[in-house]
Amino acid sequence: MTTKLRDDVCEIVCHDEEKISRLRPKMDVPEGISGMFKALADETRFRIAYALTLEEELCVCDAAHLMGTTIANASHHLRTLRNLGLARHRKEGKLVYYSLQDEHVKTIIRMAMDHAKELKD
Repeated sequence: MTTKLRDDVCEIVCHDEEKISRLRPKMDVPEGISGMFKALADETRFRIAYALTLEEELCVCDAAHLMGTTIANASHHLRTLRNLGLARHRKEGKLVYYSLQDEHVKTIIRMAMDHAKELKD
């Protein structure tokens, strides 16, 4: 029986102490970052967020119709995006409109889309 060596794992154990010392103080990640990516990992939430990069804002009803889902479901996804600081909302009469929080969020979503398209090509 032949044992195949893995080409994606170091064959010896070592580390660069200078590099580790330089990087270790920079490894504190602000709270909520992983939650932000976890929220965007849901396909429906990502699609809603992407739609909000194409339109400045959408009401919950428009988001539901666009996603082919119920108003309750769209509202749940939009609320999740808002609770994680990715979106904001405003109420106008009986309608609630959502938009992305800021340009940083728009940039992350656009870059993810660009990257996915490049991988596909």
